[in-house]
Amino acid sequence: MITNGLFHIAVKTNNLEATKDFYINVLGLIDIYRPDFGFPGAWLAAPIPGGQAILHCYAGGPALGANGKTEFGTAAIDHISFSCSGYHEYRQKFIDMNLPFREFLVPNTTIWQLFVYDPSGVQLELTFEGKIEKGAQPDMSDGRRYVAGTNFFDPKAYQK
Repeated sequence: MITNGLFHIAVKTNNLEATKDFYINVLGLIDIYRPDFGFPGAWLAAPIPGGQAILHCYAGGPALGANGKTEFGTAAIDHISFSCSGYHEYRQKFIDMNLPFREFLVPNTTIWQLFVYDPSGVQLELTFEGKIEKGAQPDMSDGRRYVAGTNFFDPKAYQK
């Protein structure tokens, strides 16, 4: 018996288009074929040859709670981490889009991180190998440094 790796993450959303827009236009994922399950959704993948569907988004029907809406946030899951390259490009994109984000240097490693939320309040960790990134290290000053357990999600930042 063996576990080969993570197959996908599923994110429920009240606004499928805003969620797709974030993952495609902010994080650079691509929209791939999704079977018709009878409710709205999207499968998004890393733009690499043979890339697997790593993020499943869905809305309506099974995405709705008892109150008729999808709850915000990640609940018991703290965050989803993506392996990325281009630290300063992502950082600048978040600044340009006025998205709240935090930075972190993992102690005693060469790992750099950016933390941001998607439009549904799911916290994302973008992880970079600092040895190959160009430019300044992450800003570890107060107010910019990521602090585990601290929520900085602002849903207004994702409204157009």
